[in-house]
Amino acid sequence: MSNIYIRPLTLSDADELLNLEKRNQLFFDKYSSTRPSNYLTIETQKELIEKWEQNTKKELEYRFGIFKANEDLLIGTIGLFQVARGPRHCAILGYSLDQKHNGKGYTTEAAKLVVNYAFEILNLHRIEAGVMPHNIGSIRVLEKAGFHKEGIAIKNVEINGQWEDHQMLAIINPNH
Repeated sequence: MSNIYIRPLTLSDADELLNLEKRNQLFFDKYSSTRPSNYLTIETQKELIEKWEQNTKKELEYRFGIFKANEDLLIGTIGLFQVARGPRHCAILGYSLDQKHNGKGYTTEAAKLVVNYAFEILNLHRIEAGVMPHNIGSIRVLEKAGFHKEGIAIKNVEINGQWEDHQMLAIINPNH
């Protein structure tokens, strides 16, 4: 039996999403790009969910909540971003998990579910992910989900006003 399940977030999840973000603000800030000052408001969370729903309809991104199966509790988010069709057929994977649930395999489970969705339903060819090199736990999540290391992207993403290097990882659709 699975420990978690994923599903698209809806407006009815906005309060839980806000609580998740507030509980983990200091933890998430270490790994996230700078957020607007009104980020931790219910209005912003609702706007984000609506934007994600619109972008899914446009096939630009697919955002899911990670829910603890036995409690129906939102413990994280995971998604495919910058979905490209045409000759690339790829996307970028990103995720966050409530700090108190780290180290239990939930993110690896969620990553495998999203990879399966990307390959089986969306027919993507490649999924990429970037992780700060010191974030060993996140690198292990991706490796357990079948990703391989490809190299270091120097000063690749701005996080908290600093340009950070990222270990780049990828997985290729085995059916292609």
